[in-house]
Amino acid sequence: MHYIWEHCLWAGYPQQTTDGEPIEIITVGEHNRDAGPDYSHARIRIGDKEWAGNVELHIHSSDWYRHNHHQDPAYDRVILHVVRDADKQVFNSQGDAVVQCALRYPDDCDYLTRMLTDAMRMDSAEGRIGCARQLLEDPMLLTEGWRRLLLRKRLDCKRASIERLLEITQGSWEHAFYISLARNFGFHVNSVPFEELAISTPLSALRKHRDSLFQLTAMLLGQSGLPIKDEQMAREYAFLRTKFSLTPIDGSMWKKGRLRPQNSPERRIRQFANILHRAEFLFSKVIELNDIDALAELFAQESFGRASIDILLINTVIPYKYAYAQRTSSGSGQSAMDMMEQIAAEDNTVVRQWKMLGQQVRNAADSQALLHLYQNYCQHHECVNCEVGYRIFFSPPADGSRPTLQPFLL
Repeated sequence: MHYIWEHCLWAGYPQQTTDGEPIEIITVGEHNRDAGPDYSHARIRIGDKEWAGNVELHIHSSDWYRHNHHQDPAYDRVILHVVRDADKQVFNSQGDAVVQCALRYPDDCDYLTRMLTDAMRMDSAEGRIGCARQLLEDPMLLTEGWRRLLLRKRLDCKRASIERLLEITQGSWEHAFYISLARNFGFHVNSVPFEELAISTPLSALRKHRDSLFQLTAMLLGQSGLPIKDEQMAREYAFLRTKFSLTPIDGSMWKKGRLRPQNSPERRIRQFANILHRAEFLFSKVIELNDIDALAELFAQESFGRASIDILLINTVIPYKYAYAQRTSSGSGQSAMDMMEQIAAEDNTVVRQWKMLGQQVRNAADSQALLHLYQNYCQHHECVNCEVGYRIFFSPPADGSRPTLQPFLL
């Protein structure tokens, strides 16, 4: 079911809810390998309304109860329950009915078996990237020029997200930066609840108490919906909540499974409060500084390593410097791109995959370019729109034979 859902084998089959409403699956979401619903950040149109949230998959609807999801608030944000057999109506912990879809997909058992076998065979670096064999033979197929263009494309995508956030914040760069910084402080695992925390806690309220780290921490911890163990801090939050008419977010959104103590939500929130305490008008300081070490110093604090700071620089600081240069006509954003070359490359499964294929990953400019290539071309089989694929398809070898990419799954 996971493979069928994630690889869109349902495409071409009309989908509907168990109540008969039409469903359009815009994005399937991101596979969640931690505790909680199977997929997050999915976008689905049900009838005439578009929803964003989580998706849970089961063979039978009744598995919802067998797994005790009806008692777990973490599943209250499920927008669609995808099943093979809709044998029972299900409800979340709030008593609300969960929308269900008995997924339609090819019922040819032999066909599905072949697809699943191919998936297991292709569960290697050579299989996930269609041109892996050619890259192993000639790593220079992936040129420096294509890398630079990929980096710019990635920054342009992030700039588009920043532009949308500026519309929401009525053009306030400081407010937009505060929300983006919070989201990236979640370091992917808790990016959504961290973003919700920032949206629910006005920057104007935090600024009024910026001089007090205790009050900043109390406000943010209270707004997180997580329990406050310190009685004095709990009383302070109660006062601030009344003063600013605040409403905390749902604390069940936070993921804690398999997180090291230094990455716990509570510790990250305290670190975020410390950054806001130390620097007023943080975005203005980010724009003024062009030295990478000086920028890193804005986020330096105890038990917060340089690798974590680099992630904030890569995903928040440099995209904002790039977007600001584009918006204000103060440059092409080239200086922001150049800064990427001064930051260490990221270390994740995708980057390690490219290294296995003989690709040099010297700095963050390389790792960001290769991440964009993988996520926007390789995963979607957009080989003919990729320079590497183009060179393979339209530059036949000297012996006149026709080069071929590895077979696509779809």
